Amino acid sequence: MTGEELQSFLRTRRSVRRFKPESVPGAILERILETATYAPSAHNRQPWRFAVVAGVEAKTRLAAAITGRFRRDMAEDGKAEADIQARIERTLRRTNEAPVIVVLCRDATAVDDQPDEAGRLNEIRMGEQSVALAGLQLLLAAHAEGLAGTWICWPLFAPEETRRVLELSGEWDPQGMIFLGYPNESPESPVRKPLSELVKFVDR
Repeated sequence: MTGEELQSFLRTRRSVRRFKPESVPGAILERILETATYAPSAHNRQPWRFAVVAGVEAKTRLAAAITGRFRRDMAEDGKAEADIQARIERTLRRTNEAPVIVVLCRDATAVDDQPDEAGRLNEIRMGEQSVALAGLQLLLAAHAEGLAGTWICWPLFAPEETRRVLELSGEWDPQGMIFLGYPNESPESPVRKPLSELVKFVDR
């Protein structure tokens, strides 16, 4: 594959929300996860941790926990019951339809010692950035296998609930999750902003 072909391939990744019902073979899933671990990380700490949720009961527990937190938060914000119910139904449907869910977590112990609070906060931030890089690597690895996925931030809003229902260690800090499977839609690429709005070349 030439460099131009690889660039074209990378640009064809899409965020897919509808999947075929077929399961993801274990060998392919393991290969994708292994490739995800080749992402760069601050201090080479490799703070990413992956909770793989594929069973129907496990997905149901996860969806119930997250939607329970959503209901409470939305009610406290004064949202209408119809809006709350619509959000819950959408969340339940999407969770149950995803063949595989990979919950991306940050190992809170994978940090370097720092002498002050600013340094400690930066260690957390660098860990979060590292997990995000592993998430993108995972999505691209899935794309290479003919699968697709989408990044979901729900665990950020329900970290305790996510840890509890998945029986995760308290050191695993949920950051997001990726819905993964064989795509059942072909979304168009969103319009991209021109580089002229995004890049500043500093020559001196």
